[in-house]
Amino acid sequence: MLYLPNSKINLGLNVLAKRADGFHNIETVFYPVNWRDALEIIENKDDSQAFRFSASGLPINSSLNQNLIYKAWQLVSALRPIPPIKVHLHKSIPMGAGLGGGSADAAFFINLLNQNFNLNLQEDEKMEIASKIGSDCAFFITNKPVFAQGKGNEFSEIKIDLSGYYILVVYPNIHSNTAEAYQNLKPSIPLHDLRSVIENRPISEWKNLLTNDFENSVFNKYPQIKELKQLLYHNGALYASMSGSGSAVYGLFTKKPDIKLPASFQYFLQNPLSKILF
Repeated sequence: MLYLPNSKINLGLNVLAKRADGFHNIETVFYPVNWRDALEIIENKDDSQAFRFSASGLPINSSLNQNLIYKAWQLVSALRPIPPIKVHLHKSIPMGAGLGGGSADAAFFINLLNQNFNLNLQEDEKMEIASKIGSDCAFFITNKPVFAQGKGNEFSEIKIDLSGYYILVVYPNIHSNTAEAYQNLKPSIPLHDLRSVIENRPISEWKNLLTNDFENSVFNKYPQIKELKQLLYHNGALYASMSGSGSAVYGLFTKKPDIKLPASFQYFLQNPLSKILF
């Protein structure tokens, strides 16, 4: 069975305070977009090895023990019997981009295991498993826009629909490290209520109301990411922002953008009325 894990963008991201457990309390809106990987699972009838993993597409520079799909398999197999499987991931969503590709792969893998092998995991069980893998991983279990708080794993519904806009997501070929992005970042209470801005103010006003607190620290280290954001605005974006801790930057447009980007950049353009396929 084949699944197509999608990515996400952050609409606003406020880092509010450092927690006693070393993490930070944040608030943001996760919004799914259709930049996708491809994930396939088949039962391994050739031998008895419980988990075989292969990959293609963008290189994955991590060991199997660090692989979020493997971590998801470990957690699910501890709860339900799973026959030996072969897993293949074709990687298209850039890593270190703030798009949640690794988390999406793990969450879709949990859903795929549950469906393929009739594990009868309920949604709250799948969400609990995913939350152990990464703060944004559980979001991809339901894959609908949410207002996220806490470490980024406490979700509530939010009214937001960007289906009438072109969404251009650009990866400037820079791997952004979240731990580094937190350096030189001072938590603070935002001037504007993020949920209220998203739900009640037109997108044309977001430029002056919605912020991503990671931008200052990341832009200082990588000024070309700041220049990319300015380029999107210069070419007609109603709103542009870095996603997550970077380095991808997205823009919302009413007309199809025509922007000349460096050949080393990767990008994805989501057209109006595009549907997220589950």
